[in-house]
Amino acid sequence: MWIRKPVWIDSGDQLQQKTFHTKYWLNAHSNLYLGTQNARRRDMKIAVSGKGGVGKTTFAAFLIRALVDEGRRVLAIDADPDANLAQALGVKNSDEIVPISQMKALVEERTGAKPGTMGQFFKLNPKVDDLPERLSVQIDGVKLMVMGSVKTGGAGCVCPESILLKNLVRHIVLARDEAVVLDMEAGLEHLGRGTAMAVDRLVVVVEPGRRSIETAHHIRRLAGDIGIKNLSFAGNKIRSDTDKNFLLKQMPDFHFLAFLPYQSSIIEADLEGRPPFEKDKEGLEIIKAAIKELEA
Repeated sequence: MWIRKPVWIDSGDQLQQKTFHTKYWLNAHSNLYLGTQNARRRDMKIAVSGKGGVGKTTFAAFLIRALVDEGRRVLAIDADPDANLAQALGVKNSDEIVPISQMKALVEERTGAKPGTMGQFFKLNPKVDDLPERLSVQIDGVKLMVMGSVKTGGAGCVCPESILLKNLVRHIVLARDEAVVLDMEAGLEHLGRGTAMAVDRLVVVVEPGRRSIETAHHIRRLAGDIGIKNLSFAGNKIRSDTDKNFLLKQMPDFHFLAFLPYQSSIIEADLEGRPPFEKDKEGLEIIKAAIKELEA
């Protein structure tokens, strides 16, 4: 039976809600998402950001493992130019993974333009819906994709590599039904406005330190600019109540999702090439409790 059902249309810069007569899950590449009777439940889409060195990737790894332990299908996205998520998840020979931004033949195939060449026309809406299956690395119930960065001068690059990455992230956030965790850089470069509005939660990792707190304020402003409404913070490397109280005093109007204690075992795990959650069970339990709060 045909039904009238509202769906979200991704028009690139913004999401628009319209009503269609439909009974089928529309093809993801048509950019029509969310909303027919045959679609599976859409799971959480969480972006993680923070100043370099605060333990952002470690937090993302804990979050991914906690979701997997709950029996969820998880797609992990390393969207940080300093890509370390694969190593944090325990992927062997992680340095051999080629970031998608460096796959020149793929970029040219999908956009119609050769990377690094000036003055070309290229597709603004390339096909990307098959890439999560084709390009992901699987480990312990997790699909991992490494985005890479666009190495070019200036800000706001509109180039084939950037267009491909942004369309891929948009597809993953809007069209995929598994849980998604994005390990982002502080600048949130891969999130356009329409994609950002569909992220269920942005978690900013912060440590007791003024530079880390300044970065957290900066990220909050960026998040507001691109339409992220649900924003939480996680205190990391907490050595004592003094550290925790310092963050609460310096960030009084910020919502803290969790506080993770400083653990030397995480350093040991890194030296041994093991995931941090194998050594720090306490941190993993804290993140599992945080997930329950996100779902409440």
